[in-house]
Amino acid sequence: MAKRALLSVSDKSGIADLARVLWENGYEILSTGGTKKALEEAKIPVISVEEVTRVPACFSGRVKTLHPLIAGAILYRRGDPSHEKEAQELGIKPIDFVVVNLYPFAETAKKPGITRLELIEQIDIGGPTLLRSAAKNAESVTVLCDPSDYERVMAELKTGGETSQELRRELAEKVFLHTAAYDLMITQTLSEGDTSGMLLIHKMPLRYGENPHQWGAFYELHGDPPGWTVVQQAEGKPMSYLNILDADGAWNLVCEFSEPTAACIKHANPSGVAVHEDIAEAFQRSYDADRLSAFGVIIALNRPCPGAVMEKIIEQKIFAELLIAPGFTPEALALLKERPKLRVIEYRCPENSDIPSFRSALGGMLVQNLDTRIVREADLTVSTDAKPTAKQIEDLLFAWSVVKHAKSNAIVFAKDHTTVGIGAGQTSRVDSTIIAARRAGEKAKGAVMASDAFFPFPDSVEEAAKHGISAIIQPGGSIRDEEVIAKANELKIPMVFTGVRGFRH
Repeated sequence: MAKRALLSVSDKSGIADLARVLWENGYEILSTGGTKKALEEAKIPVISVEEVTRVPACFSGRVKTLHPLIAGAILYRRGDPSHEKEAQELGIKPIDFVVVNLYPFAETAKKPGITRLELIEQIDIGGPTLLRSAAKNAESVTVLCDPSDYERVMAELKTGGETSQELRRELAEKVFLHTAAYDLMITQTLSEGDTSGMLLIHKMPLRYGENPHQWGAFYELHGDPPGWTVVQQAEGKPMSYLNILDADGAWNLVCEFSEPTAACIKHANPSGVAVHEDIAEAFQRSYDADRLSAFGVIIALNRPCPGAVMEKIIEQKIFAELLIAPGFTPEALALLKERPKLRVIEYRCPENSDIPSFRSALGGMLVQNLDTRIVREADLTVSTDAKPTAKQIEDLLFAWSVVKHAKSNAIVFAKDHTTVGIGAGQTSRVDSTIIAARRAGEKAKGAVMASDAFFPFPDSVEEAAKHGISAIIQPGGSIRDEEVIAKANELKIPMVFTGVRGFRH
């Protein structure tokens, strides 16, 4: 009995090549609608599904393949005497190969002005049924839902005339994941987010979790790849949990800025950040901001990494755990070979600003969009008698963009678009101010200060004044704002309110 393959796809890429290989390996090709037309145009012999079922596509094409002569041909157990006998009695010939990808529901949902009725027509019914049927019977049936898998399937067909059981099982698992994600996407879209969910896919094992005695893994959202690639691993060692966590914090920080920006990160907190027209100079300033903390540092650049940055890392013998940038020049790539223990990631700043952030908590998941709120000069309210200069406002806005990426309670001292001292993760805001001042030393004189939340007491303002801070930016909103403003007025320090908070826990 001739082998048969059923091909019915929305995405026609590569389908003619696959069909030709199937046909050359003795498969009869069954197909429907647009796929059948595409195969005929490619001069591939094809049989209409209607010829098999003897029932035309009906109800505006909603029903084409939902028929026992199709579903039964996929599902019946090969080698089972009762199933074989029943198939023979019903005149059901086996279908051994199913290639289906689903109606483009997600793409349709993104179109402007799409109506609910038009959207509903893009909910595939027959496709998932065919895929799940074939996946259930993967011991005997090969199933494909993703054109990216065509090449390796064709390779096996060309080598042995059929697919291996190992490959069939792997493709079947992918189908169940694919149809689950498809249903979840429909639910989210039709409910307008009220019944939302997410599907996480295991992407890579990690060396360990936060500590070596903990296991760790990286998962990504199905259908929404993270967009980063590993350019260089540390002598082949996989990434660790903390590598990725720190890289995420570093990358979110530099993507905050449109200007060339470099950041050095330790334990998910910035140790130094700088903006400069020359990205290599920005890196040097960010490193110089706190060399003591920048040991085993994560380096992030929001511009392609030039050879000059790698030269600085090598010449100054900077011990860096990881370097992340949106690209690397040939000179930088060549110099990376001199630092084989440096992990390197290529990543581009996301175009979509409404990106969700996830964190496990109490056995569930907390979800929010990332804090992409940009505070501009027009958003500021001067709360003191003294008003900041134009130069101070520039530094205040820079400091504010940095402070929201440090763990609260966070304080940032900055001058000339460069941080000079950062205090973060303390249980009191004045302690963070003391740490920032200690890190800054003499560089605090004339610098500005940013606080990620309001001052509950005037003590942080007093502490800042001791070290020569020239202006302050903070959200405002404390019941003691008047006391804080009075202290700033007494010390003749201009202070502005943003009206928004920048917590990062």
